[in-house]
Amino acid sequence: MSRIGKRPVAIPSGVTADIADGTLTVKGPKGTLTLGLVDDINYEVRDGEISVLPANDTKRARAFWGMQRTLVSNLVEGVSAGYTVVLNITGVGYRAAGQGRNLKLQLGFSHDVDLEVPEGVEVKTPDQTTIEVSGVDKQKVGQFAAEIRRWRKPEPYKGKGIRYRGEFIFRKEGKKK
Repeated sequence: MSRIGKRPVAIPSGVTADIADGTLTVKGPKGTLTLGLVDDINYEVRDGEISVLPANDTKRARAFWGMQRTLVSNLVEGVSAGYTVVLNITGVGYRAAGQGRNLKLQLGFSHDVDLEVPEGVEVKTPDQTTIEVSGVDKQKVGQFAAEIRRWRKPEPYKGKGIRYRGEFIFRKEGKKK
C-alpha cells in the first residue's frame, strides 16, 4: 500500500479540477495545468478533493500510484501558490542580469552566457548575485534552475559557483606545505 497514494489531494478555494478525455485539468488563480492520466490508476474529483487509487492489483498500478498522486498534488499547488527556486552566485566577477526573456550570466568564461527563458517560467534578478526562477509548473521551474546551475557548479575548495539557496557544499581543505 502506498502511504502517499492513500491520502487524497485537497483542492483549495479558487481552484477547479475536471477530468475529461484522459486528461486532468486544474485551473486556479495562477493559471491552468493539465496531466495525462494513466490507465492503471482511477482518478475521482469529489467533495473538494481528488482521490487517486489503483485500478487493479498489478505491479505497474502499485508503482504508479504514489507518483501519480504526487503529480496531481504538484498541479494543485502550482496553480494555487506557484513554485520558486532561488539561486545564489558566489565568486569574484560572477554576476547575472535579466534582459527581457533572456538571462545574461558572467561566470568567468571568455564570453557571456545567454540563456533564453522558456515559456511559463519567470526569472528575476533582485541583485547581481541572486536569481529567482518562478512559475506554475514545478518541472519547468526545476529544470531551468538546473540548467542555470549546470554552467558553473559550486566547487569544493573556495565554494565559487552557482548554488541553490540553502544548499550545503562540502568544503575541502587545500594543499598543505
